[in-house]
Amino acid sequence: MAKEKINSKNLNNNLKRLSEISEWFDNQDEIDVEEGLNKVKEAVKLIKVSQERLKGIKNEFEEIKKEIGVEDILES
Repeated sequence: MAKEKINSKNLNNNLKRLSEISEWFDNQDEIDVEEGLNKVKEAVKLIKVSQERLKGIKNEFEEIKKEIGVEDILES
């Protein structure tokens, strides 16, 4: 699969791409060092972007909980 642009908002696509990279390594009898290095670099970028997106999602959920008063309900 060709290298795709990393989309910081689409967590599912980024996780799918990480899975594809992992499968590529698993399916290699002999790993081309240069190609492997490029895939590792791409994976690192995907992981960083995905971690940031997860933090953003968590913050969005926290804001929603505050808006609807879920914390008050759960603490009662």
